[in-house]
Amino acid sequence: MNAALLWVTWLGFVGYALIVAPPDQPETWDLIQRLIRFQVAGINPLIVALFNLMGVWPGIYAAVLLTDGRGQKIPAWPFVAGSFALGAFALLPYLALRRPFPQWSGSVPWVLRLWNSRVLGAVWLTLSVGFVGYGLSQGSWGDWWQAFQTSRFIHVMSLDFVLLSVLFPLVLGDDLTRRRVVRAPWFALVSALPLVGPALYLTLRPPLPD
Repeated sequence: MNAALLWVTWLGFVGYALIVAPPDQPETWDLIQRLIRFQVAGINPLIVALFNLMGVWPGIYAAVLLTDGRGQKIPAWPFVAGSFALGAFALLPYLALRRPFPQWSGSVPWVLRLWNSRVLGAVWLTLSVGFVGYGLSQGSWGDWWQAFQTSRFIHVMSLDFVLLSVLFPLVLGDDLTRRRVVRAPWFALVSALPLVGPALYLTLRPPLPD
């Protein structure tokens, strides 16, 4: 996906969220506060799971982009930090500005060793499987669909999740090449299992050459 298309996607998503998406609801801020505090009694488990998974996705991207940013003219960390609150709204500009960085050379700083840790990958995988299982087994799709149609917060958050799933392969290729990993099986897995596939990759991928 070229830079122009990524910029168009970003502008389109921003415009859609502000103009086309359903209006804000009076109870949205209260809902967000309850979700942050995990005071979830009476909230559809699908929405609880989705909200928490939107905190997992930035962690997964961080495990790839903080390394990728070492080979770019712009640092990745401001976009990664922003993604914990803004999701794809924060990451799309970085993806549009970045350039291919398929080769790693030199030592690996301790911060990157932490973010590249398989243990941290296992944490993201555990959270992904746990919240996906909780949402699918306990949640109500009918209640989610009604909220999707009437709440800007739920509507945009749901689309953000889908967009983050679609965009991840754009940064996967260079990460695989940096680690000298065969691409095809991982691209298939990531495409077949959004979120869980990337988290599994982080759990199993080899370290950067040092």
